[in-house]
Amino acid sequence: MRNSATMKRFVRRFRSMHRGVLVLTLALSLFGLIMQYSAAGGDFSVFAKPQAIRLLMGLVLMVLFAVTPPAALFRSAYIIYGLCVSLLVLVELVGFMGLGAQRWVGVGAFSLQPSELMKIGIILAFARYFQSFKPDYTNHVVVLIVPAILVLIPVGLILAQPNLGTATIVSVIAFCMCFMAGIRWWFFAGAITAVVGAIPVAYHFLHDYQKERVNTFLNPDSDPLGAGYNIIQSKIAIGSGGFWGKGLLNGSQGQLDFLPEKQTDFIFTMMGEELGFAGAFALMVMYALLIGFTMRLAAQARSSFGRLLAAGVASLLFIHIFINMAMVMGMIPVVGVPLPFLSYGGSFLLTTLMACGLVQHVYINRDQTAPMRGIS
Repeated sequence: MRNSATMKRFVRRFRSMHRGVLVLTLALSLFGLIMQYSAAGGDFSVFAKPQAIRLLMGLVLMVLFAVTPPAALFRSAYIIYGLCVSLLVLVELVGFMGLGAQRWVGVGAFSLQPSELMKIGIILAFARYFQSFKPDYTNHVVVLIVPAILVLIPVGLILAQPNLGTATIVSVIAFCMCFMAGIRWWFFAGAITAVVGAIPVAYHFLHDYQKERVNTFLNPDSDPLGAGYNIIQSKIAIGSGGFWGKGLLNGSQGQLDFLPEKQTDFIFTMMGEELGFAGAFALMVMYALLIGFTMRLAAQARSSFGRLLAAGVASLLFIHIFINMAMVMGMIPVVGVPLPFLSYGGSFLLTTLMACGLVQHVYINRDQTAPMRGIS
């Protein structure tokens, strides 16, 4: 009888998922598989097949996050955060190198990038922490000590890999969630002023390749066959796509391998060349709808835990989309940030789908005022 009741509860929660978010999640995931098929020159087995396997795993995790009772997710928030931090420590101890950085750990036949999972950990930890405080209390300096510690520990470990892009994104997610928790603007004004003032000093602590990226951003034509090659080829590809694009598998820059990392960080560039402005605009509309649905659910949630979860996911999606697109168009330095659903990579795809599961969780439990009581 107990197993039957649990199954009925699972089915009821599953059928209560937000249809719009679910359709957009599946559509963007399918779009990503198509672009991975194109990135391999029409070979499904190279990128699209491994990505499809990870997609199925991610969809299972998405559903599990969606149907988990609020009380269970609330109790697990710090545990998940702690596991993510532990994996980051494990990277320092036994992690293996890739692309010049030590960022991965082996999990059976798979490699896992814990810094990506940390984005989910920081969202859950911050949502649980600020759930306990009324907005009037969040502006006390003492209240901000714990969030500062929660974000500085993983950011420090991620910077040690080194991975400046992911460390920045984790910090921005925490920053946005503090804002949604009700912290007043003058805290943020002070923090932004401190960050801007520290940029000249921080530049001297950057690795050589990071300084090279900044210099290339300021003057990409200074080394067109070296440091500036990626961004120059990216601009050529996007510009040559025109309005309708050259057609799937027909992009010269992507298919002839002039464009590096076309399956990961520069996937938007390849899509812009092959599908043109029309394809890029359609993608941005889907992204805008997904973020819009997420922010609407944040406004509708009756518990601050649910509201902060949705706000954290919205910030995660937006900052990834903004940085990736701005990066490949030469508006900001190249920092190695993937594009949600499209870029090749298992850890980030799992993270994105788990984030969508948190959005579904907020929608299913939007009428509950306190997650600690959500046991049904």
